[in-house]
Amino acid sequence: MRGRQSASISKYSVVMDIREIPLTAADGSTTSLAEYADKVVLVVNVASRCGLTPQYETLEQLQRTYADQGFTVLGFPCNQFALGETGSSEKIAEFCSTTYGVTFPLMEKTKVNGGSQHPLYAELTQTPDGAGKAGKVKWNFEKFVISPSGAVSRFRPTTLPDSPEVIAAIESGLAELKPAA
Repeated sequence: MRGRQSASISKYSVVMDIREIPLTAADGSTTSLAEYADKVVLVVNVASRCGLTPQYETLEQLQRTYADQGFTVLGFPCNQFALGETGSSEKIAEFCSTTYGVTFPLMEKTKVNGGSQHPLYAELTQTPDGAGKAGKVKWNFEKFVISPSGAVSRFRPTTLPDSPEVIAAIESGLAELKPAA
């Protein structure tokens, strides 16, 4: 992925169309980000057994707050950090639904780093965060906000989903969906 710097150091436009990279949903169906091309998408690697797992609650709050405006969270379970996600897709979905009331789509377990890194994450991890650092996902709950125009903003795991900078990236993307006055 090559990027063009825009307003802030953490926002880059995706030149390669990441929307065409195949994804597998938790139910085994095939999808891609193209299905969400008219939405702002928050891509996040998630885990059920992690100190940051309570972020599921705030992610779901974002889903409920902004879904009607053209936003969705996409959760990518990942077991690459301290075995934080060892369950099957069914167990993960059940945990998310019963514990946090999650309604946003979940994908199959995904490798976000390393030699078997999913192609989506191979592209996303080239985006620098607010401090200008690109590269590997540091831990569970690293977030990427993708606007309808393809701008990507990256937020490290300890940045809460409802932090002002994440909300600003979501709302900036939603503004792209509104007709010009």
